Amino acid sequence: MSVPGELVVVEDAAEKKLRCVACGHRCLIKEGRRGICKVRYNDGGVLRVPRNYVGALQVDPVEKKPFFHVTPGQSVLSFGMLGCDFHCDYCQNWEISQTLRDDAAGRDYIPVTAEDLVAAARSYRSRALASTYNEPLITSEWAVEVFRHTRQAGMMTMYISNGNGTPEVIAYLRPWLDAYKIDLKTMQDQHYRKYLGGVLQNVLDTIRLVYEAGIWLEVLTLIVPGLNDSSDELWDAARYIRSVSPDIPWHVTAFHPDYKMLDRGPTPSDTLVRAAEIGAEAGLNYVYAGNAPGRTQNWEDTRCPTCQMTLVRRVGYRVQEKKLVQSGGICPQCKTRIPGIWQ
Repeated sequence: MSVPGELVVVEDAAEKKLRCVACGHRCLIKEGRRGICKVRYNDGGVLRVPRNYVGALQVDPVEKKPFFHVTPGQSVLSFGMLGCDFHCDYCQNWEISQTLRDDAAGRDYIPVTAEDLVAAARSYRSRALASTYNEPLITSEWAVEVFRHTRQAGMMTMYISNGNGTPEVIAYLRPWLDAYKIDLKTMQDQHYRKYLGGVLQNVLDTIRLVYEAGIWLEVLTLIVPGLNDSSDELWDAARYIRSVSPDIPWHVTAFHPDYKMLDRGPTPSDTLVRAAEIGAEAGLNYVYAGNAPGRTQNWEDTRCPTCQMTLVRRVGYRVQEKKLVQSGGICPQCKTRIPGIWQ
């Protein structure tokens, strides 16, 4: 279930060396070898990439992705493949993402076509298809194939990603992608390298690239006690997002022990509130606290930054009130335009 990849540069035709540009690792892959993600490999000088299967398939509320400024209350058909370019110690989808590098992981795959996925989304009356669960960047050719059919069917397309991108992959995705959620996991490069297997600057660059490409962007930081929960680090994250745009929604969400990181407890709700307050004080217009339904004051709601009217009221993934859908993204009280995809 593989096809020749498109996100590749031939580095040495004689020795059949290929440079993959699907993610920030930019692996130089020799003949017969695989990239860090384990799913992109060099077969006789041709980069082979996955196609026509899913490792996970589920209907989710759009708030679970999370997207809070995209069609509130609507459902999304979420699909994922296997593998990842990161190896996060606290990955909540590790049985899918780490299948090819951790013997303890393991998930069967289901053969499926792009047309099958679109038909399933229609049958569930979903508004969008989202590539998620594992890292979608490493299977971008498959995602674009799915998204071509998705667009033809009049539905939206989404990426839920670690943000370890490249200019090449964002340009490749840009014509086919409506919304992109990026995890900004920490503002410490040493933590990216030690716990995640990545590089901070790649993620910071991708946040800016996606925003400048005109793709709707929301950013999430999972607050891990003792790892990235200091006020200084939260200020650094908020200031960086603000430097790109004050209108990028920032989600600060609660960690729970998982995979290899079982040595600490869940994130206290007061830590989430502190993080959200820092985001607002740093000048971000839309900050949300998640994974703690009903325990973070009003930080689950969308409020107008001008008049503070509550425009979308939420508890967890449940939308209780949504005034912006009816108004087309305009605050009905002060007429401020709220950025997002509301209809």
